[in-house]
Amino acid sequence: MSNQPLPPRDKPLAVGETVPDFTLQTQDRAEWKLSDHVKQGDTVLCFFPFAFTGVCGTEMQCITREMDSWKAMGANVVGISCDSPFVLKAWAEKEGFKHTLLSDQHRRVCKGLGIYWADMNTTQRGTVIVGRNETGTGKVKFIQTRQPGNAMKWEEVVAVIS
Repeated sequence: MSNQPLPPRDKPLAVGETVPDFTLQTQDRAEWKLSDHVKQGDTVLCFFPFAFTGVCGTEMQCITREMDSWKAMGANVVGISCDSPFVLKAWAEKEGFKHTLLSDQHRRVCKGLGIYWADMNTTQRGTVIVGRNETGTGKVKFIQTRQPGNAMKWEEVVAVIS
């Protein structure tokens, strides 16, 4: 797995910008590479601060509950936090999540996309939709960061995908 750091950003990527490719571990410790998934369609990156917490759990349950809708739209949806793959696996098994959870435990991706929450040393809550551009790399179609306690608005995300 590549551990090459993404250049950190002070502010989030903007719509239309290229998303740097990255590889993270899934909750099953398998490699997951962004560019592999962008080739298949829109990839929705759902960043959340901590496993085993209220709003994060609600948001991930919503993703799992709507998994058939996501797939019907051709979207691949993953959750990303700075928790270890071991914590994410325990949480996914406890909650019955059907979607992939990615571990950004070294904070490379959240810093590289400009959504790092320095005060808590974790990722901000946020949603990034990555679509394929003309060169085959990923580009930001939608990005939203939210204050703690504010979950993703499913309808806003779906409107960008459909």
